[in-house]
Amino acid sequence: MKTQDFHFDLPSELIAQVPLERRVDSRLLCLSGDSGPVDRQFANVIDMLDPGDLLVLNDTRVIPARLHGNKASGGKLEVLIERITDEHRALCHIRCSRSPKPGTRIVLEGVVEAEILGRQGALFDVQFDPAKPLMDWLLEYGHMPLPPYIERSDEASDQERYQTVFAEKAGAVAAPTAGLHFDQDMMAALEAKGVRIAKVTLHVGAGTFQPVKVDEIAEHTMHSERIDVGEETCRAISETRSRGGRVVAVGTTVVRSLESLPEGDHPQPYCGETDIFITPGFSFRFIDVLITNFHLPCSTLLMLVSALGGYDKVMSAYRHAVEQRYRFFSYGDAMWVENQSVRAKPNEI
Repeated sequence: MKTQDFHFDLPSELIAQVPLERRVDSRLLCLSGDSGPVDRQFANVIDMLDPGDLLVLNDTRVIPARLHGNKASGGKLEVLIERITDEHRALCHIRCSRSPKPGTRIVLEGVVEAEILGRQGALFDVQFDPAKPLMDWLLEYGHMPLPPYIERSDEASDQERYQTVFAEKAGAVAAPTAGLHFDQDMMAALEAKGVRIAKVTLHVGAGTFQPVKVDEIAEHTMHSERIDVGEETCRAISETRSRGGRVVAVGTTVVRSLESLPEGDHPQPYCGETDIFITPGFSFRFIDVLITNFHLPCSTLLMLVSALGGYDKVMSAYRHAVEQRYRFFSYGDAMWVENQSVRAKPNEI
């Protein structure tokens, strides 16, 4: 398939710039079975999940990864942490008029000194002031790394709203946005209903926003992210499927995490890197339902959703969402997408 196959026209005013007052007030576009898209509210998720279903969450926590500053020569720049590699060092995106060379010293937020050590591809290897751990510098001076399509500076409220209520493990520089719709009351209601909860960790990188720059999607090189899927989550998936329950992934990051597990129909724990690229024709092993936000035109995430829900159905649903004025992207509305491929019955696995 070609990248252009995943294009759709999106009016800029549909790109949500701020979150709704309440997380659960988002709309939900449902895509299931042979029916067309159905308009619902996100609060309906409680009724749509059954006792014994397994809701799989990404428990990564977004760090305040954006810093502004200057080169020693005076030129302005912006640093976005991509991955912390040790207590005082990180791989970073740097935006400035001229790329800094190794040995360049910079000052961030008027306080934090750092030095460019070199490059690893598009990323800069940066050594930060050893006076305190890098994470401490970020917590004191960093800004929440809002996506490039949110055309405003971060505000104090983003520290809470650009974060899921179940975030635990710090390391992401972009939120797993499907999880932003859940609040504590909804989580309590789901558990009271008998819906089981399991967690994975995928520290979302800024690469999630990178456009596909090739015409043929098979030629695209996927960015790498680190995942951690533990024994408890694998056991929960196996038990759920053996009872005939559904595995419901909250977000594309959960899909990528579970479908990156070692080959086989039984999930096995894994901690390491993944660069999995899911496109139409992919054979899903563990996902029955995906809860996800609306994604960028021609993006790898839209390709993933199309693989699960069916290309024609998903692209038609996106056109419907535009016509019905759904809110798009990180602070926007959500979709419920059922796996359209045939999954083996539990007793056949």
